[in-house]
Amino acid sequence: MKRTLLAFTIGMTVSATAFSCPEFLNTEMRKLSSKETVNFCESYAGKPMLIVNTASNCGYTPQFTGLEQLHQDYKDKGLVVVGFSSDDFFGQEEDDEADAAAVCFDKYEVTFPVIATSPVKKKNANPVFKGLGEAKGYPSWNFNKYVVSADGEVLARFKQGVKPSDPEFRALLDTVTSGGD
Repeated sequence: MKRTLLAFTIGMTVSATAFSCPEFLNTEMRKLSSKETVNFCESYAGKPMLIVNTASNCGYTPQFTGLEQLHQDYKDKGLVVVGFSSDDFFGQEEDDEADAAAVCFDKYEVTFPVIATSPVKKKNANPVFKGLGEAKGYPSWNFNKYVVSADGEVLARFKQGVKPSDPEFRALLDTVTSGGD
């Protein structure tokens, strides 16, 4: 019995270590225009992620269409797309969360989660963007795209001008999602 319990305990330790969540994702945040929260470690541990800082009134806002297409194309391969509403760049996010949600969910028909408006720049950044910024640089504008591996490593940052349909960008998404097939 002791040997079985020891083997079980060792197995649990290895499993917990294999799926340990990086500190920057070990946080809980509220979804946009909702009382519902998401804990990134509990919800997305072991899955590759595409994390994007978004805004409703930016010249890049139409990228929501391409991001939704990525979500549809890669969700069955395990990729989690998460938007982070932010008003860090010259007031380009709606003041009212319901209005920001209407842009995301009604106008662009986004089905991936979008987190409530929070800072993404430097010392004021929310915990997720502090980790992303320290790893690959803070966003310089809206719609920076960060690719995070299933084990929580920040692999790349693509700036706002890189469209969701960009071949190099999609090639990296193909690479991070191929491990689950």
